[in-house]
Amino acid sequence: MKTKTVFFCSNCGLESPKWVGKCPTCGEWNSFAEEIVAKAAPALRADGGSERERPRPVLLHDISTSEEARTDMGDGELNRVLGGGLVKGSLVLIGGEPGIGKSTLVLQTILRLKVKTLYVSGEESAQQIRLRADRIRHGNPECYILSETNLEQIFVRARNIQPELLVIDSIQTVHTDVLESSPGSVSQVRECSAAILKYAKENGVPALLIGHINKEGSIAGPKVLEHIVDAVLQFEGDRHYLYRILRSIKNRFGSTSELGIYEMRQDGLREVSNPSEMLLTRNHEGLSGVAIAAAIEGIRPFLIETQSLVGTSVYPTPQRSCTGFDMRRMSMLLAVLEKRAGFKLVQKDVFLNIAGGLRVSDPGIDLAVISAVLSSSLDIAVEHSVCLTGEVGLSGEIRPVNRIEQRILEAEKLGFETILIPHNNLKGFDLSKSNIRVLQVKKVEEAFRFLFG
Repeated sequence: MKTKTVFFCSNCGLESPKWVGKCPTCGEWNSFAEEIVAKAAPALRADGGSERERPRPVLLHDISTSEEARTDMGDGELNRVLGGGLVKGSLVLIGGEPGIGKSTLVLQTILRLKVKTLYVSGEESAQQIRLRADRIRHGNPECYILSETNLEQIFVRARNIQPELLVIDSIQTVHTDVLESSPGSVSQVRECSAAILKYAKENGVPALLIGHINKEGSIAGPKVLEHIVDAVLQFEGDRHYLYRILRSIKNRFGSTSELGIYEMRQDGLREVSNPSEMLLTRNHEGLSGVAIAAAIEGIRPFLIETQSLVGTSVYPTPQRSCTGFDMRRMSMLLAVLEKRAGFKLVQKDVFLNIAGGLRVSDPGIDLAVISAVLSSSLDIAVEHSVCLTGEVGLSGEIRPVNRIEQRILEAEKLGFETILIPHNNLKGFDLSKSNIRVLQVKKVEEAFRFLFG
């Protein structure tokens, strides 16, 4: 079979007959790599049979709909991120840094299920997987382990076993004989993913793909890989901390704003059902620079501890640093604090940290952030029984936030006595049955007057 060489963009997967310095699609420089591909490559067949009847156009109102059949994963956090469970025939990609716990999460999940599973590993031997399974202490009598990287052989074993769940660890190690490029290349990842998707859809078998990430933190391989799959889950966290976060970046069957929290232990990953207790230490009484914020991720409320340290700068340009919070938003909040509240922070270093290693994008923690900064600057502690929620506008007003009832109930459940919320944000919420004091504030000056006198 005649072969030819083409160039692929390693960032977006664009194909070009010659080398290009700058990709015309994604704008990346020096991203094109030469690969050898078959000139007349036969179509990859996942089922090995004849072509099924081609679909015909159907009127929209004639299409029958039904609730997707979902498989309970036996993991409340994973079910939440997936949107209620694993959909039959879906293709899910799980990415994360090396050693973060992707394989452990998938292995302990399939060992907890009582379905016939084929676990294909291209990175570890069957003995290594058995050692990890013994450490996790779960057992599925119908879990088959296959150490293979050839896609055609994987489909042969899958047709013989007829699994109800297929796991590929990882997609960057799988290759097909149709293409002559090396495993992990743009063309190999694209073609293998498309073939696995076809197998999953035609046989109604859900498939889990484990993928690598690059140094920028995004899924390694062509961007088309994320377009092919039905859901992209990002498993993140610091390997030096105990807690891991599972985020949904793309989900065709659920919300993309959900997250699951796990604790890494010797016997695997443990679900954290109440993240507020994990993120609150309650040992900051009398310490300045700490404020408790009522945040929302998806539909899940939890309280987080915002910590700040403000000190006189010894450099001509003061330092600004934040962990778990957007740096540009912190700069905006510091400008509001200086312009609208009259507190000068030009010659001071400001450090901000979201405790617990969590990264929060909810604008409802703005009020807690500026309160923590001001608390550290004045060296006056915020009362430990007070929590705050509210978005701060450029004019210094406290803007309403969503799901205010859930934030109030979460604060009440954890024993807080007072919560500061934006003015006119209740909208009919009945406070008569609540045991928490709710204060509504319009501007940051009102909140500071209550917190610091």
